[in-house]
Amino acid sequence: MELLRTEALTKHFRANKTFGASAGVLKAVDGIDLSIPKDKVMALVGESGCGKSTVARLVLNLLKPTSGTVLFRGHNIFGFNRTEMKTFRKSVQIIFQDPFASLNPRRTIHDTVSEPLLIHNLVPRSQVRDAVVDVLGRVGLAPEILNRYPHEFSGGQRQRICIARALAVSPELIVADEPLSALDVSIQAQILNLLQDLKQKTKISFLFISHDLRVVKYFSDAVGVMYLGRIVEYSKTEELFEAPLHPYAEVLLASVPEIRVGEEGAPKRSVLKGDVPSPINIPSGCPFHPRCPKRFGPCDKIVPLLREHKGRPVSCHLWNPY
Repeated sequence: MELLRTEALTKHFRANKTFGASAGVLKAVDGIDLSIPKDKVMALVGESGCGKSTVARLVLNLLKPTSGTVLFRGHNIFGFNRTEMKTFRKSVQIIFQDPFASLNPRRTIHDTVSEPLLIHNLVPRSQVRDAVVDVLGRVGLAPEILNRYPHEFSGGQRQRICIARALAVSPELIVADEPLSALDVSIQAQILNLLQDLKQKTKISFLFISHDLRVVKYFSDAVGVMYLGRIVEYSKTEELFEAPLHPYAEVLLASVPEIRVGEEGAPKRSVLKGDVPSPINIPSGCPFHPRCPKRFGPCDKIVPLLREHKGRPVSCHLWNPY
């Protein structure tokens, strides 16, 4: 069952004139169609600045779109009244990239985790402490931390607190915006295993935003590859990692570090040359063509449409003749 869908979701920002550059329109998100089924993990991947976090904020209604819609259970969230939005906020939670910045340093852990329970009137006040202890236990934290403050914890513990706060209201969907990138590698593995365990037990859906493809391979069911505000390929996770179709997806996967022991004649890995073009001045034709190792005739003139090739949507002239 489809839980959330975006249709032609677009967010443009007006860019002010600066020294040496004229004013323009920054196309952060440029016509995104996403579908997140119940009990599934949809990952968004791409380089920094491609629009992943903007999509997250649009899906949460923290930003208003330039155009397009976000449908939650078939209803457009941008048309919700106050009561409907409160219900939506309970159903869709977020885990931010920086756990320390997303926790109020003046509030105890009890106050932080209990706040959504009180806002949504989920438990009587006499039972709040027990409810907080229970949800903290689900993320591996002991009751002894209730009266402590965020600065007293490590990065991994703070992220567990943020996850507990999100889980407190029993959401149907969690938007995880780079939830591991601010953590040490050893802690990343612990938090990832925690998320995987919670997903299996609670059947929560995830919109999982990351630039770490190793994590995406482990955790996600499907992947949307973003470049300059657009989706260039959709695929089931296994299919993408086995045989990416879009040259950008291919180079992203080839850039993932690997440890090779005792191998000879390993295939050469592609290297993506050049910088990401400015989203204010997107190249004509295919946005990726200035950096694409496989570009040919129409690439710099005609914008490729996102069309299916063997059941997988891909935006590339190699697979979809113009």
